Amino acid sequence: MIEKRRETKETKIELKLDIEGSGRSDISTGVGFFDHMLESFGKHALFDLEVKCEGDTHVDDHHTVEDVGIVLGQALNEAIYPVEKVERFGDSVVVMDEAAVACALDLSNRPYLVYDVEMDGKIGQFDVELAEEFFRALTFNASITAHLNGLRGKNRHHIVEAAFKAYAVALRRALAPNAKAGIPSTKGVL
Repeated sequence: MIEKRRETKETKIELKLDIEGSGRSDISTGVGFFDHMLESFGKHALFDLEVKCEGDTHVDDHHTVEDVGIVLGQALNEAIYPVEKVERFGDSVVVMDEAAVACALDLSNRPYLVYDVEMDGKIGQFDVELAEEFFRALTFNASITAHLNGLRGKNRHHIVEAAFKAYAVALRRALAPNAKAGIPSTKGVL
């Protein structure tokens, strides 16, 4: 179990992560839709995830969403590296009714994000642009290379939820044990 804390003038976060969990979560960020997304993320990655965040949501939800991504990424980085005896690469396509989102990722220890999930507007009070902010913070702090591509969809809720689930499933698959892989790189290190 990895435990992380971060406190700034904008947010106070306590996070616990077990990447060998069963998908249990206890999430409270003050941003209802984001809580739902983090629960889906933990469930489909099969991570046990606890997140408590007090943020300046009276301003807006940006700092809360981005800072949770930072802390979760830092916890993942600590849990994943050095990479050894896992698949390393993972991908998935998740559909939710009319929506489909693909994610391919590499536990490369080189942060890079391609986010091609175009939409605008809100889901309730949640600005959909914050999904990209979360994935950027998560991906860069975890030192993962990830490509998220929206394949189709009209319903914003379905599209964003498919993105969270696709990333989670791809991550679960990349972390799948492979005893024969050793260090899964011709360089001998990641």
